[in-house]
Amino acid sequence: MNPSFDLKKRFSENIQTYTLLLAMLAVWVLFNVLTNGFYLSPQNFSNLFRQMTVTSFLATGMVLVIVTGNIDLSVGKLAGFVSVVVAYLQANVWNSIFPGQPLVAAALSVSVGLIVGALFGVLQGYIISYMRVPAFIVTLGGMFVLRGGILIITQGKTIPANQPGFDQIAQGYLPPSIGWVVAALVVALLFFNMVRSRARKAQYGFSVPNIYLDVLGTLFFSALVVIYVAIVNYYNGVQVPVLLLAVTALIMTYISSNTRFGRYAYAIGGNREAARLSGINIKRNVFMVFVLMGFLCGVAGVVLASYVGYGTTAAGEGYELDAIAACILGGTSTLGGVGTIFGAMIGGLIMASLTNGLQMLNVPAAYQYVVKGAVLILAVAIDMYFKKNR
Repeated sequence: MNPSFDLKKRFSENIQTYTLLLAMLAVWVLFNVLTNGFYLSPQNFSNLFRQMTVTSFLATGMVLVIVTGNIDLSVGKLAGFVSVVVAYLQANVWNSIFPGQPLVAAALSVSVGLIVGALFGVLQGYIISYMRVPAFIVTLGGMFVLRGGILIITQGKTIPANQPGFDQIAQGYLPPSIGWVVAALVVALLFFNMVRSRARKAQYGFSVPNIYLDVLGTLFFSALVVIYVAIVNYYNGVQVPVLLLAVTALIMTYISSNTRFGRYAYAIGGNREAARLSGINIKRNVFMVFVLMGFLCGVAGVVLASYVGYGTTAAGEGYELDAIAACILGGTSTLGGVGTIFGAMIGGLIMASLTNGLQMLNVPAAYQYVVKGAVLILAVAIDMYFKKNR
């Protein structure tokens, strides 16, 4: 195949991803100029990636929810509910049962938080998939229930969750040397995945792109990893929550792209009737999507409690909208059947970049919502334009 033709084809197929990356870089450059270079300083760069983690944990699960043609409005409050449950356990339960053992207390808190999130996902998933109640209604009701649960547990008070050990989940850093080891492993994994992907395409008779394109693409993402580690190492090192998010994103990418469960989710969203006639168990797969979403809300709730250091009455407020916006910005179609975890991560980073930059410029909260809403509408309009042209 002609290399120039192959390059044009790859660019046209991924034009939305490239547009997103360019938009993100433009936002960074603009805010960096407006803040006299402080926006891209190592300290703020590190904080920026930490701020995106909670929303992005939710977005990794929300992609599959939206891909199947559903929606989950309860994810923000479920993460908030998990955060106050975990904070309550940290402050009032484990200290009396396991005095002087913060790591044991932290491990138990994490376990309970994940179980609570998954169980709520089981409840909502069963009602949606097997009782056939619309997801919009179920999750809207779930949001109200969880809001009440937060008020019941907190009793209108703030619960401390910044105990030693537990606070390292979202506030900890890897030593610089360990950060470089992680970067080397990621680069090696990227090249291994490139070779493996080419071999599998050749094995199944698919067209294999020119190797220089694959190598250039892998080198590009490897350079991003190295640059990121170099910048954050100037501050305190790679953030623990960012590492957890990266691992989660990789696992979710594999699940969505390389498992029967993930491919069925796309098939259901693409054409529900065709999926049913193909023998796909739609009820079971939709149920599992919501269970997975609940589990990821548990992860986000644990990180939220550790990041904020407290369980509050406003825990999780607005996170569901940011998660949905991150998915849509990342190219997930509201009609179902289309969306990627990588796109959602970029969308989450753009949302965090906007929030961080506007806060640094002391823009009032009201105008921050206006800007983020306008950006979301613009992103959907551009997406529709590209789809229409294709």
